[in-house]
Amino acid sequence: MNDPIGDMLTRIRNAQMRGKSVVSTPASKLRGWVLDVLQDEGYIRGYETGTDAAGHPTLEISLKYYEGEPVIRELKRVSKPGRRVYLSVNEIPQVRQGLGVSIVSTSKGVMSDASARSQNVGGEVLCTVF
Repeated sequence: MNDPIGDMLTRIRNAQMRGKSVVSTPASKLRGWVLDVLQDEGYIRGYETGTDAAGHPTLEISLKYYEGEPVIRELKRVSKPGRRVYLSVNEIPQVRQGLGVSIVSTSKGVMSDASARSQNVGGEVLCTVF
């Protein structure tokens, strides 16, 4: 797998299109940090670590719905393995005039765009969520 974050985002999108309440993805620290930001911003209910049938670590993501519709309307990967996108604190985009969130990997950890602006750090824009 070349793009583990992109794979996780695609699994979330596909599970929401099918109306699933829980989706499983292989575990990694970076995926966990991205899920922490999604949970803090209220886009998912939460996640738990577990193991699959082969004994590999997994993350069980509990998706969130409001009146039958998924809370996450749009989930886009920005920085990809073939084209990394690094932005300074002044260049970090606002998603839908501040209604959405950009998830940024900075030297101080993975955080939302608002947290990156408040701590005055830039970094790699991993994805945008609305």
